[in-house]
Amino acid sequence: MNTPALGVQEYRDLLAAALPEAHDADTAEPNVQSLFTPDTHRAALYVDSTVVRGGRGVGKTFWYRSLQDENLREIAAQEYGIERLRRVTVSRGYGAALEPHLYPGSGNLRQLVEEGIRPYDLWYAVLLTAFGQPELQDLPEWRDKAAWVRNNPGAVERTVQRVDKEAQEERVTHLILFDALEHLHRVRAQADRLVSGILELALAMRLGTRNIRFKVFIRPDMYDGALLHFPDASKLTSNAAALTWSRANLYGLLFHTLGNHDGDLAARFRQLTGGWQSEADGRRHVPPALLSGDEQFQTEQFTLIAGPYMGSNFRKGHTFTWLPNHLMDGVEQVSPRSFLSALQKALAETRDQYAGHEFALHHEGIRRGVQTASETRVAEVGEDMPWVRRAIEPLAGRQVPVEQEKVEALWEESRLVDALRKEAERYVPGDPDDDTLVRTGPRHPENPELLIEELISLGVMRRRRDGRIDLPDVYRIAFNVGRKGGVPRVAG
Repeated sequence: MNTPALGVQEYRDLLAAALPEAHDADTAEPNVQSLFTPDTHRAALYVDSTVVRGGRGVGKTFWYRSLQDENLREIAAQEYGIERLRRVTVSRGYGAALEPHLYPGSGNLRQLVEEGIRPYDLWYAVLLTAFGQPELQDLPEWRDKAAWVRNNPGAVERTVQRVDKEAQEERVTHLILFDALEHLHRVRAQADRLVSGILELALAMRLGTRNIRFKVFIRPDMYDGALLHFPDASKLTSNAAALTWSRANLYGLLFHTLGNHDGDLAARFRQLTGGWQSEADGRRHVPPALLSGDEQFQTEQFTLIAGPYMGSNFRKGHTFTWLPNHLMDGVEQVSPRSFLSALQKALAETRDQYAGHEFALHHEGIRRGVQTASETRVAEVGEDMPWVRRAIEPLAGRQVPVEQEKVEALWEESRLVDALRKEAERYVPGDPDDDTLVRTGPRHPENPELLIEELISLGVMRRRRDGRIDLPDVYRIAFNVGRKGGVPRVAG
């Protein structure tokens, strides 16, 4: 018997039930249903890939948490063909969760940095704590643990040698995970020093042991900043990986999410698209290669949900390509969080304004979804790097593309350098409770040319072939910067 096609309302109900809430992105624990394994992430899961770079919302914390779960590691080992993932012992070196018995929290770190504790010694104490160093178990304060490391280099080396040898005999690798490094310190220079200490120790373990490895999930700008403090960190670049998302990956994630929801609608969706494989006692469903990686087949399936065009005909654009293209940053990356968030908003807008539309998603709803995703993206950048907002705000009300000289003139007119300097001076030593502290600043605040290059490397700006400066829609819209024929900013 043929499976009946999903109707418009059924697609809407499935989307509403399956799409994750945006505010759950950092709190939801990964599970066998939500674990999606895009082909572009394979290198990031290699045990010897020490540095894993990725912007906000691309999956750093997702993989940090997944690697701590034996069942999820087994799935990743199976689907990526990485046998070594089956033979690892995982420890947490740093993360967003407050776990002072494993590593110092951000408030403690600020105090330790001000006291002059060497970051390398501090992270070595974290490593030895993971190995159960008995002397450190008797020292409750991290300053004392770091001091013991510094004063007992022989004992430190013997412990590392012993642990490495035992791991070799047991044929396992000790994997120490680091995430949420943007929370280390709110002053750029201090955060760079702390990250440099992690990377310096990671390199020491990579060169000096066979079975102790770090995996550091890090924003690209923070990695670049650490290189300035620790030149040898460039030796880690050769085996660094990046969490990137192709267009096929994004739609593969959407269809994986729909097919792994509980209930009859998800089951019918799997039957209609065909070729799904069930795992984990039927709790996890793996989409066929066509659905997870073939854009032609994905286009056909998304057209059933959103229609073919962003209007009455092809001149307005095709829905399948229009959505990711308008969420793309200046380095041509789309975060899956922005993608799913835009779809969620598109659904809400369609239900509210276009309930009688012939498809589950209306093209105006998709436009509104992109506008909302732009606002969210700008808010996230404002949290991570407040200086970026300072740098782009002078362009509000203007149109892009724009000559670089004009950008520099607007910055001079708005006294941007003075504003960035004052922002950096807002840090008050010894005041860990001040939430207004700047987290990270630009590396070259007084050099407009280098400031533009840094914004380009972050994907906030991009340079056109004719040399003019442009802003991708995902930032342009919420910053109230215009473009002829572009998606309008959110009104109000």
